[in-house]
Amino acid sequence: MNCPIDGTQLVMTDRSGVEIDYCPKCRGVWLDRGELDKIIERSHAGSPPPPPSGGHDRGYDDRPRKKKKMGGFLDELFDF
Repeated sequence: MNCPIDGTQLVMTDRSGVEIDYCPKCRGVWLDRGELDKIIERSHAGSPPPPPSGGHDRGYDDRPRKKKKMGGFLDELFDF
């Protein structure tokens, strides 16, 4: 099968018992039906449970927010 992005022949490899197709040129990864579920199951089986949430569950991160600069459309796209 060829890569839908750049047409390079996809390479098949085995990762944790799951065969995945990837493009060696653009590094895109394609999974067949059910393969993502297998990868998720196997990653949870080998990892410790998540740490307790310290008492607050606000649903967003605690990182400080940047102040928004006053400016136009181009100021949002480019860092002048």
